[in-house]
Amino acid sequence: MTPRQKRKFKEGLTGYLFIMPNVLGFAIFTFLPVFASMLMSFTAWNGMGGVAAIQFNGLGNFKDLIHDELFWKFLWNTLYLMFSLPVSMAGSLILALALNQKIKGVTFFRTVYFLPSITAGIALFMMWKWIYNPDYGLLNDLLRSWFKVEGPAWLSDMSWVKPALIICLTWIGIGGTNMILYIAGLQNIPRDFYEAASIDGANSWQRFWAITWPMLTPTTFFIFIMGLIGGFQGYFDLVYIMTGGGPAGASTPIAYYIWQTAFQNFKIGYAAAQAWALFVIIFGITLINWRYSGSRVQYF
Repeated sequence: MTPRQKRKFKEGLTGYLFIMPNVLGFAIFTFLPVFASMLMSFTAWNGMGGVAAIQFNGLGNFKDLIHDELFWKFLWNTLYLMFSLPVSMAGSLILALALNQKIKGVTFFRTVYFLPSITAGIALFMMWKWIYNPDYGLLNDLLRSWFKVEGPAWLSDMSWVKPALIICLTWIGIGGTNMILYIAGLQNIPRDFYEAASIDGANSWQRFWAITWPMLTPTTFFIFIMGLIGGFQGYFDLVYIMTGGGPAGASTPIAYYIWQTAFQNFKIGYAAAQAWALFVIIFGITLINWRYSGSRVQYF
């Protein structure tokens, strides 16, 4: 081996050693569990008795899933809660437009609006649970004192529980990461475009629709796709703290149902099948959005 080959070998070996911790971490904590869950989706197992108690079930779990009314009901609950996504995106954009102005103390205001997103979720959900309390909560107290009306039992009323959770999710999401992404997108728009539009006589609204919105489409597309993926997988901690999935499953998202199936009903194989079915749904919706919405994204 020539000195040049030895040097290349050492450089390659050094590179492999540097990436080895990340590769091992991915293999042990991501790839192997995902692969095991795929195998488990074809079995019937209650989590007891070790490997010997696992019984191969073929496609039985997936056949049961098709006729599982609760699965589809809780999938609809998840979609309903995801109505907060477009509302929070619109609010984040409006907030970003306001905080992108050259005003005194703008950094302070950005920090204030971003703080709720880095606060522990449990603390925020406990706060909102108190706000929605029908007896001494802030919201019903304001309704009594200002409008002389008695507010509903927000979190225990089947008609109000999902809208109440959507309000909470919207409040948390408006000033968070989406706002920061929109501010970054706004700051990347060349000022020359606005100056040229002003010279042509365009007003603020026309400049927004002709310049700002088209150039923010990559940011909007990214936020929307990530919001969809996170929405299908999320809301577990929100529901666990605020409603426990009630009343009568009216607020149970699909992630919470998978957890109940695995760790309360001890149907590990069936829960794995539910998780993989959810993966297929997320993957399919993401592909559809990428195909039909991604083509409308304008890159500059």
